[in-house]
This record gives sequence, structure tokens and C-alpha cells, in this order.
Amino acid sequence: MNITCALDHPRFRGAVAVAFACALFSASALADQVKVTLSGDSEVPPVKTMAAGSGTVTINPDMTVSGGVTTTGLSGTMAHIHIAAAGKNGPVIVPLSKNGESGWSVPPGAKLTADQYQAYKAGELYINVHTAENKAGEIRGQLKP
Repeated sequence: MNITCALDHPRFRGAVAVAFACALFSASALADQVKVTLSGDSEVPPVKTMAAGSGTVTINPDMTVSGGVTTTGLSGTMAHIHIAAAGKNGPVIVPLSKNGESGWSVPPGAKLTADQYQAYKAGELYINVHTAENKAGEIRGQLKP
């Protein structure tokens, strides 16, 4: 049997389709979809506020980042992903884009460095939202793998 005939066999085509589907599923299954809840109690120092936030951030094995958060009870001026353990403050690593009145999104093409990805795996990334009243941040949530 020649190779062209073997590749054209219905069983071979089916096996290729299954293998391709498994490969796609495996790649997406390796991504971390992190649910995050933001509150004033998680800020450093804690902030007394009725504001809250929640969302999902996806961190892929290739270190690309997507997703965002939605807030209630505040007028946010800025939002970021920072690097620092819970209970500590750290520098901005990904500025978020405002999306409507209460949404914040990771900009397209955002990617962590290798060190930032390791910090994420150690639970040392967080999102916070800043307001005019609380310029250092009003609500915060740690990104836990």
C-alpha cells in the first residue's frame, strides 16, 4: 500500500482528528484560570470600604495573561497587577485598561517575565484598584494558582 492511500484511509483521518482535538484541549487545560475577589481588607494597610471586586485572570504556560475584574461601590482611577506576597506592597507589572464604568481588563499581548511567572506560581501577584480617595489602592485580591 502506498503512503497516499494510508493517509486517505477513514480510520487514519479519524485518529488524526482525535489527536488534534486532544492536543488543543491539553494546551488550554494547562492554563490557569484564577478567580479573584478584591476587598479593602486585603489592601496594605487595610482600607475600610464597602467597595468590592471580582473576576477571572487566565495565565497560560507561555506566560501570556488575559482576563479582568469588575468592581462595585467605587469609582476606580487605575488598576494593576502587582508583584508581592499577601501583606506586602510591590511594583506594578501589568497596568489594566478601563472597560466601561466598572470593568478593568488585561491589555492584549500582556505577558509575564520568567521571574514574574515564578512569583505567580508562589502566590505573589495581586490585582488592586485605586480611587481618588485611596490613591495607593482601595481594593485588592491576591492571584492564587
